[in-house]
Amino acid sequence: MDFGFGRVDEEFRAEAREWLTGHLVGDYAALAGVGGPGSEHEGARVRREWERELGGGGWIGLGWECAEGAYGNRVGSLTQQVVWAEEYARVRAPGRVGHIGENLLAPTLIAAGDEAQRRRFLPAIARGEELWCQGYSEPEAGSDLAGLRTVAVREGAGYRVSGQKIWTSLAGEADWCFVLARTDPGERRHRGLSFLLVPMDQPGRIEVRPIRQMSGTAEFNEVFFDGARAPHVVGGEGAGWRVAMGLLARERGVSTLVQQIGFAAELSAVIAAAVRGGAVRDPVLREQLVRQWAELRVMRWNALRTLGAAGDAGAPSVAKLLWGGWHQRLGELAMRVRGAAAALGPVDWSPRAPYELDALQRLFLFTRADTLYGGSDEIQRNIIAERVLGLPRLER
Repeated sequence: MDFGFGRVDEEFRAEAREWLTGHLVGDYAALAGVGGPGSEHEGARVRREWERELGGGGWIGLGWECAEGAYGNRVGSLTQQVVWAEEYARVRAPGRVGHIGENLLAPTLIAAGDEAQRRRFLPAIARGEELWCQGYSEPEAGSDLAGLRTVAVREGAGYRVSGQKIWTSLAGEADWCFVLARTDPGERRHRGLSFLLVPMDQPGRIEVRPIRQMSGTAEFNEVFFDGARAPHVVGGEGAGWRVAMGLLARERGVSTLVQQIGFAAELSAVIAAAVRGGAVRDPVLREQLVRQWAELRVMRWNALRTLGAAGDAGAPSVAKLLWGGWHQRLGELAMRVRGAAAALGPVDWSPRAPYELDALQRLFLFTRADTLYGGSDEIQRNIIAERVLGLPRLER
């Protein structure tokens, strides 16, 4: 792919930069850098207002493959999407609470939903008015998604959903959840699953329980469904596995380049800590820092190479393997350059605030999960072995 920024892209950059300068003020500016790994729950109310601000400016849905303005969004080319992400990261704008709806559900509805579903949900996402969470993982089927136990029984034109989901980001703030559930109890594994859209405001039928982590924060949640109403099915009953796999490909592939912008900022913070503390004089640590920088550049060029490419079954899994391991090593390196001081928090321990951590400590703890969530490294290697190399399927 011939990737480069032309005159139109630079004009788009100037427009994006001017808009961000004029709107990222007050309470929004106070949340600079908040909402990333380890702080997804912080400032949720103001960040929700920020979603509406973005929607009012037309900045939600740049990557949607639909007619310009069809659902209240503007459409940008691939290079313009990268420009927007770069400018957004440059000013350290708040972490997006609407990214699940914008980057995962919306492209799925465009590809597999019907026109009524697109008309109902895409404009609300584009305006920043409705937030979404993802109901995939379960306690007994974390990496083995086909083994899920949540069931849905048809009721009229919709379904009633019963079961439990886990590791659900932003479930406490979301208005809707897309849920993978078994609608045909006579089928096994990936057959008989459906992709359902469930409103979260159902007292007595949906319960959200935050999961407290060793960092002291609660980035994820358990969600319990007890006959919850699901008025929409995407792609038709029984097509859930196909729809869900299409969504996961978007989660693991398209967002990688944008993600790397944040990685670069984190790497800069680790390098700065190494310089301040003198760890950069250690030749081993210095070599590790250089290696992290070089690997990040390789990931960027690989992401640019595959940007917009279709038909490469292994590309999303390769990208996940690359960034998961890289980010986890960065977290470890963030502690290594600090030496013994890495074990001390920024303030003294107290019963009221026993887990007070600084940004690099949160980075280290959060990155322990990088090789697990979104499909573990083992799952990604199986996908590459089976779908790319043509090796025999794993016995299950």
